[in-house]
Amino acid sequence: MATTNAWANYPEGEKRDTVMAFAEDYRGFISKCKTERECTDFLYEKAIQEGFVDLQKCITDGKKLKAGDRVVANNMGKGLAMFIVGEKKLEEGMNILGAHIDSPRMDLKQNPVYQDPYYKTEFVLFDTHYYGGIKKYQWVTLPLALHGVVCKKDGTTIPVNIGDHPQDPVFGVSDLLVHLSADQMEKKAAKVIEGESLDLLVGTIPTSEEDEKIKEKVKANILSILEKEYHIEEDDFISAEIEVVPAGEARDYGLDRSMIMGYGHDDRVCAYPSFMAMLQMEKPQYTSVCLLVDKEEVGSSGASGMQSHFFEDCVAEITELMGEYSDLKVRRAMKNSRVLSSDVSAAMDPLYNSVMEMRNSAYFGRGLVFNKYTGSKGKYGSNDANAEYVAKLRKIMDDNGIAFQTAELGKVDQGGGGTIAYILANYGMNVIDSGVPVLNMHAPWEIISKVDLYEAYRGYVAFLKEA
Repeated sequence: MATTNAWANYPEGEKRDTVMAFAEDYRGFISKCKTERECTDFLYEKAIQEGFVDLQKCITDGKKLKAGDRVVANNMGKGLAMFIVGEKKLEEGMNILGAHIDSPRMDLKQNPVYQDPYYKTEFVLFDTHYYGGIKKYQWVTLPLALHGVVCKKDGTTIPVNIGDHPQDPVFGVSDLLVHLSADQMEKKAAKVIEGESLDLLVGTIPTSEEDEKIKEKVKANILSILEKEYHIEEDDFISAEIEVVPAGEARDYGLDRSMIMGYGHDDRVCAYPSFMAMLQMEKPQYTSVCLLVDKEEVGSSGASGMQSHFFEDCVAEITELMGEYSDLKVRRAMKNSRVLSSDVSAAMDPLYNSVMEMRNSAYFGRGLVFNKYTGSKGKYGSNDANAEYVAKLRKIMDDNGIAFQTAELGKVDQGGGGTIAYILANYGMNVIDSGVPVLNMHAPWEIISKVDLYEAYRGYVAFLKEA
């Protein structure tokens, strides 16, 4: 277990260049992929390029699977399950890297466009509903972008990406000026900005049409722009999924460029190295799996969340294509599997060390983090990994020279959190939480250490090969 800074293992030169190059590729990934749909599109396309075959195509073609075959399943464009068939029978279990690709944000409501009706400011705004656990005050006075899709009645889908190109406009949520905020400053942080106040200002110019029937002229102009430039009509928002995310690229952070500041490190900083680790597998002993899911930030519910039957159904289909299907064998495959439930950990922050317990905290620069348990207070809602499984992972990491550390989420009774680990553990699998330490978790701009990202990648490769 690492108790010293892992950068010492990568002196300047070729070794450090390898860490920096991996981090630069990741920085490009999270700059481009700010929603679960964008992550899925990007990674699915890359998987196909790397020789993975769509599971549905295998089913349609009646393809028989054998050791070394690569298969990918796309879950509604919001998640992926990747399999590399191993030498051993599937019922002997799989080595699974699981992570989520949704992040805290704001979503446009189904009827979002309105013109201020109360005080005649002639502002037009988009109404939003925040998603996941956020500090609402962190989302004001920032440049924000719109990413998502609009699905029209004729069956066409219009991708939306406004605010991340240099020529694009950006949007934002206004805040009260400090000169008039005496009452606001008396409020608790949870109430400083209310959820219904997280609305985006999108326009102020009235339409030039001279029609007395048009009462909300600025709204009419905004709707005209949406239709002319983006082919979106007001009613189309009913069947749209548009997310409000920070505008701009992820950036190197610090004079030494040792860190990355970006949106959505939670949990794409685990999803990306999990995906890349899969590309290193050829003919593993046990079937290797990378499972990337949606909806973790809101309880893993829904058809694209971990609580759905998507993954179990994929395992059943794989078993059938191997000519080995039975309900019992699918159950055995699930029960006998080993999982790294990859999610981020709270990094020790010297400015807020009062909520952390120093001997059991995650530190920047000390590598991959294992959380034996998460949950809150009396470990409620936690998957608590078996000691035997932890010992096995310790050996794998030490044998491969992986810098790793152990942690829990702050002091007892201070707070807590959960991951997808307990859902997979319901099958009887050996599961432990693992991931990368993050500063500013759930804020619009989070921070990670490049060396921790790289050690996570190395650790995931070692796990898939040797677990």
